[in-house]
Amino acid sequence: LHAQCLQRLQSPRMDLCHIPATREKGWYLALMAPNVKGPNYAWLDPSRLYCHPQGLQDCVADLLQPFQGDAIDMVAGIDAMGFILGAAAAATLQKGFLAIRKAGHLCVQTVAQPYTDYSGREKVMEVRTDAISPGLRILLVDQWVETGGTMRAAIELVERLGGVVAGRRGHPRVHPRVQRDHHSHRLWWPVLSPPVCVPTGVAAICMENSEGGKWIQERYKCSHCVPPCLQPRFDQHQ
Repeated sequence: LHAQCLQRLQSPRMDLCHIPATREKGWYLALMAPNVKGPNYAWLDPSRLYCHPQGLQDCVADLLQPFQGDAIDMVAGIDAMGFILGAAAAATLQKGFLAIRKAGHLCVQTVAQPYTDYSGREKVMEVRTDAISPGLRILLVDQWVETGGTMRAAIELVERLGGVVAGRRGHPRVHPRVQRDHHSHRLWWPVLSPPVCVPTGVAAICMENSEGGKWIQERYKCSHCVPPCLQPRFDQHQ
């Protein structure tokens, strides 16, 4: 698989009909296209594998395999490439799909979260407030987790609305919930939530072992498609 990936990543064309006789986990990573436009772009273009029917199917199946048997109420995908994998995962699970958007595209009430993306640019993402109810178990999907800034912002949005992305075992959480204190007449009252241990989480084709990537993997149940033998090369963008 290692040699196959290195060889095919240099190929300018893709054979949509070719399917390996033995489909190891991650075989479709070789379908990704290398960067030919310079440092202002990501080092790989994973979207080429979405053009391959079996490659896309196997990629989604591998992403969902660790969550078999887990309770998932909804899949959320991050703007923009997370929409493709997220919608495919939602269709496979027969669940609804929630789009987490870049700021300025939703005409409904939203909550927003600033973040720094993999290129170091400051951005803002937002999500509608009418789709996530307290305790809703959400699988968050993006194409790639490099520095972790984008995914952490999406996690923050989901948890601020009361959704559950993954279990933080042994650590109670404080969420501001709308409740009325009849003595003080205040509407916002912090409620101490019990430890959350619901096994939903985060999925991406690759999760790099960056500081942010490790932070996410240490705290949330995660799934990705990169075999251990290839992980160092993906971490070093080789």
